[in-house]
Amino acid sequence: MDNRLNDQRSPVPDWDEGADAGAPHYVLRLYVTGMTPRSLRAIAQMTSICTEYLQDRHDLEIIDIYQHPSLASQDQIIASPTLVKTSPPPVTRLIGELSDRTRVLSSLGIAGSD
Repeated sequence: MDNRLNDQRSPVPDWDEGADAGAPHYVLRLYVTGMTPRSLRAIAQMTSICTEYLQDRHDLEIIDIYQHPSLASQDQIIASPTLVKTSPPPVTRLIGELSDRTRVLSSLGIAGSD
């Protein structure tokens, strides 16, 4: 009788401490109007939040409604800046100033926003 273990399972991949398998991937669209000071502040705020809280698990698309009015119309954008989170559900819209970081994090449902 052969006492060797005959394990047919595929090998387990090496553990990647940086990977957070349970964390959702965020899809965000930030609608701005040109490169106004208000638009630039909104872009800086969202870039900072994505870097700090959503590293390697987000797509942030910045859309200038002057350049792409059809996209703004498609998403029914009526004011700028407007942030639209399409994933993970539910879809969330933040309209206006994005300077209140706690409000933005809470509205997006990002952990660690306390």
